[in-house]
Amino acid sequence: MSEAPTPQQVRRALARAERGAALDVAEATALLAATGDELDRLTAAAAKVRDAGLVAAGRPGVVTYSPKVFIPITKLCRDRCHYCTFVETPGQAAREGRAPYLSPDEILDIARQGAELGCLEALFTLGDRPEDRWPEAQAWLDEQGYDSTLAYIRAMAVRVLEETGLLPHLNPGVMSWEELNRLKPVSPSMGMMLETTSRRLFETKGLAHFGSPDKDPEVRLRVLEDAGRLGIPFTTGLLVGIGEDLTERAETIFALRATQRAYGAVQEVIVQNFRAKPDTAMRHADDLDLAEYRAAIAVTRLLLGPKARIQAPPNLVDLDECRALLGAGVDDWGGVSPLTPDHVNPERPWPSLDRLRSISQTCGFELRARLTVHPEYVTGSLQRGEAWIDPRVHAHVAALAGPDGLAIPEVRPTGLPWQEPDGGFDADHGRGRTDLHEAVDTEGRTDDRRSDFGSVYGDWAAVGEAAARTGAPAVLHAEGGAALRAAEADPGNLSDEHALTLMTAEGDLLRSVVALADDLRRETVGDAVTYVVNRNINFTNVCYVGCRFCAFAQRRTDADAYSLSYAEVADRAQEAWDLGATEVCMQGGIDPELPASAYFDIAAAVKQRVPGMHVHAFSPMEVVNGTARTGLSVEDFLIKAREAGLGSLPGTAAEILDDEVRWVLTKGKLPARTWIEIVSTAHRIGLPTTSTMMYGHVDNPKHWVGHLRVLSRVQDTARENGSTGFTEFVPLPFVHTSAPIYLAGVARPGPTLRDNLAVHAMARILLHGRIDNIQTSWVKLGIDGTRAMLNAGANDLGGTLMEETISRMAGSEHGSAKTVEELVEIGAGIDRPVHERTTLYGLPTRA
Repeated sequence: MSEAPTPQQVRRALARAERGAALDVAEATALLAATGDELDRLTAAAAKVRDAGLVAAGRPGVVTYSPKVFIPITKLCRDRCHYCTFVETPGQAAREGRAPYLSPDEILDIARQGAELGCLEALFTLGDRPEDRWPEAQAWLDEQGYDSTLAYIRAMAVRVLEETGLLPHLNPGVMSWEELNRLKPVSPSMGMMLETTSRRLFETKGLAHFGSPDKDPEVRLRVLEDAGRLGIPFTTGLLVGIGEDLTERAETIFALRATQRAYGAVQEVIVQNFRAKPDTAMRHADDLDLAEYRAAIAVTRLLLGPKARIQAPPNLVDLDECRALLGAGVDDWGGVSPLTPDHVNPERPWPSLDRLRSISQTCGFELRARLTVHPEYVTGSLQRGEAWIDPRVHAHVAALAGPDGLAIPEVRPTGLPWQEPDGGFDADHGRGRTDLHEAVDTEGRTDDRRSDFGSVYGDWAAVGEAAARTGAPAVLHAEGGAALRAAEADPGNLSDEHALTLMTAEGDLLRSVVALADDLRRETVGDAVTYVVNRNINFTNVCYVGCRFCAFAQRRTDADAYSLSYAEVADRAQEAWDLGATEVCMQGGIDPELPASAYFDIAAAVKQRVPGMHVHAFSPMEVVNGTARTGLSVEDFLIKAREAGLGSLPGTAAEILDDEVRWVLTKGKLPARTWIEIVSTAHRIGLPTTSTMMYGHVDNPKHWVGHLRVLSRVQDTARENGSTGFTEFVPLPFVHTSAPIYLAGVARPGPTLRDNLAVHAMARILLHGRIDNIQTSWVKLGIDGTRAMLNAGANDLGGTLMEETISRMAGSEHGSAKTVEELVEIGAGIDRPVHERTTLYGLPTRA
């Protein structure tokens, strides 16, 4: 427990707050202790910040609320929070004649009644993963045909959208990145209270969160970060007075601020006061004092700034005290229901809207209804083409939203189909530019870039701080000679210590590593250099994932945005086949308006036109997008894609398989574990994949070794199961020229020649006996660099490509196509024969 701030510390911090100075944790802690006149000055400063924010938002003097129904999907939970009366056991429900979950009919009945009364939001509230604790919960789900609570929620959200028009706001607690991604298409917004970052309350027996696995602060912060990466308008907040001290309270606010600054997805922060409840472990604890509550609201407002939406529940204080909350900087009352009680605080009824409106008016505010998603995110998505709201719920939001993003006055929701957006890919028409040569500047580009460059990537200062940690040099632990001897004796099973020593080798040691890799290459695959005749088809460059290394992505409204129709994709495949290609490699941006069937239809279009063409397509990130859009599991999605004609997956979207590095490189991309899950699932069902590693940005050699270790483990599992697994490993040097992360001064300008030699050679050594083929990228390295890598363990040149957009847009200077003759010349320059291969490294045969 921290010591209470002194009066002098409070006065100094208050003076800085009134000047608008940046506050640190100690100063925020002092302000949280303000009382009397100093508290009044503090709240006045916070209210001034709030008012400026409302003016900037174009709605001065407007406070908001969301007319909602509260739908308690289930009251079962695996946690044991010491202040909660919402949660019950299966026995309690059974004694009262209730099933473990509300049925679909019960859910829809509540939603329909709410719609008739003018509600616009359906708040889905429930306990965390009850099936993990209660067999009764899993049995009910099994009987209903759902494999998890979240799968049931997803299905019910669709039914609410289609049958009532209410907008679901999903609040199921801790969710993984994958689960958030699957729920975004059915819900304009989601939420989860952070509550506190205090580990003391989580780890100490008898305190508020002890015995509740989902209240681990690190786990909950990860949810906020994942929601931010996926661009989900997210409600969160702090629960004040559950035993945290003032420093812990301040630290929680700072954690919320950091997440909001990094991703921009925190749509509102609830500052909720603790109220003791009978029949709980904390029933004898004191309710939070109003003065302490006002200080918490005011400090939250000051730290989060004028753009933040700060909410306080109006039913957890006496109605007259709501004036004090407005005076402390609140600008939103949250969800208020004319129908359902606050099931989390059933002893505290909602105030009537007339009384809440009257209280707001006496404080100088107009009360306006909003949607479950706050107005800035509504207008950003519907008017500016930002990707906050999934296209499948655009129509539902647009039906209720006025031009300012608030609710249309007196609007009543009606059910609308939940379906794919109109337009998009079809048999005859693309979206935007449809001619590849008009859509893409074939001379390369370095100056133009996506129109939202300044905002899409998050806080560059925070990114730079993270990059400073990930890019720290690796530490050597072993003597070079011993490491080299170990590699010669058993190359595929080096210790991490020896592997790191050789990965950082220079001079004579590096030359020895390269020579060993070349010997292993000769022993494994011989002297032949291989290539595949293929064509890259980047079928769309519209992408809303914030990869900070990518110069390829465009917003849909950008002049350089393009999407090809199915027919055009098939035309390019036919052209490639006529020129001797045996493979098309197809990848595109993550476009939220892609129809659910797009990936299947693209593969089918190629196979229908050119039955003999191998379809090598869809990165793991695209697979994730496909599963979210179709609702299929990864396995079912891949099986359906295979049935449509998919032959293998590119192992791109791997970057570095270390989340610390990935979250510096990307905003919105899949975690390492998801990449592993997808390629492993592909291997298990018989779809081979490639594997890649992009290096030379904010990483270090330790990450390269770790990445290769992950690939080794995945390949070992595939081989144990009798699968091909990875057909090749492709090291991809980072091309810095137009990469946002380099232009922002965060990343280094790509790998050195030493790095390239070490990565290619160590890939051959560490993957020995697992992945036979090491590919080198002529697109990124040029002819001389490619030849050097072929002498350092590589044996494959990749493809002819015919066109390659992604590397060229990043600033690669080595072209986007090679003829067979040019590839043969690369090998001839080092006295190596060059042979054509198929995607799966067989001999090509064409009908």
